[in-house]
Amino acid sequence: MLPPKPAPRIICLGHATLDRSYVIERFPPGPRKVKALAAFANGGGMASSAAVAAARLGARVSLWGRVGDDAPGAEIRASLEGEGVATDGLRCVAGAISATSAVIIDAAGERLLAHHDGDRLDADPGFLPVAQVNSADAVLADLRWIEGAMALFAAARAAGVATILDADVSDIPDLRPLLGLTDYAMFSEGGLAEFSAAPLEASLAAVRAAGPRHAGVTRGAAGYFWQEGEGGLRHQPGFPVEVVDTNGAGDAFHGGFAWALAGGLDAGQAVRLASAAAALKCRKPGARAGLPRQSELFSFIEEVGTDD
Repeated sequence: MLPPKPAPRIICLGHATLDRSYVIERFPPGPRKVKALAAFANGGGMASSAAVAAARLGARVSLWGRVGDDAPGAEIRASLEGEGVATDGLRCVAGAISATSAVIIDAAGERLLAHHDGDRLDADPGFLPVAQVNSADAVLADLRWIEGAMALFAAARAAGVATILDADVSDIPDLRPLLGLTDYAMFSEGGLAEFSAAPLEASLAAVRAAGPRHAGVTRGAAGYFWQEGEGGLRHQPGFPVEVVDTNGAGDAFHGGFAWALAGGLDAGQAVRLASAAAALKCRKPGARAGLPRQSELFSFIEEVGTDD
């Protein structure tokens, strides 16, 4: 498989959090105190971690979103800038409270996550530097800031730039207006179940009927299933790895896909690289510690073999 073109330009928009993670032996059967074997803090959030994933793979990435003028907001910005992600579109909202999460991880790598979306984070997307979309190769958004996602995708559609949607669970009553501006709709299992109660293929067909050319769903170790064109259901199996922490695997997938697609690869090739990036991420704790560099990703692909 050929690597994507060097340094594609990607804009990511949405969720930016500060995660505080705790590793425990196992989840208790009921409420009780549990000793943490390890504790650490790191930047998190779907779009933010996808941005870091793409940056580590060699993309030029900007993160657009909102944080509060508080200590977590400063840590969120610093964590992104430390990874080479541009934050000129990350607004610091006066008097707002930044988003934070508490993540509990057991010895098998499974997680329990409690999230606070922040408070008083102005939803008006008018500050976004949408003129920059004209120079992007792809844009990606999650569902945590629908007003921003609509503004970004509308600008991208007008500019002919590919749009990628991280469609996780949300409280948005109707996704169809955003899906009408989406080229690649990539759902979590829970997100797809919210959109349609039909069986897998019918649910993906319903997504495509709303506008996207590509509709898919991540299913953890079972891999990624998608429809595109007239070929029916396609499947990329998950890569077997020793799992330490699944937190952030979906973000690694989306960031890896955006990087590969923006770099000129087709969707099937991009899905395979994205799946490998997600697998590698799971070998280390935290949302970002395991996100691979490009050399590590291609070494892993060579080790496991490639279909392309």
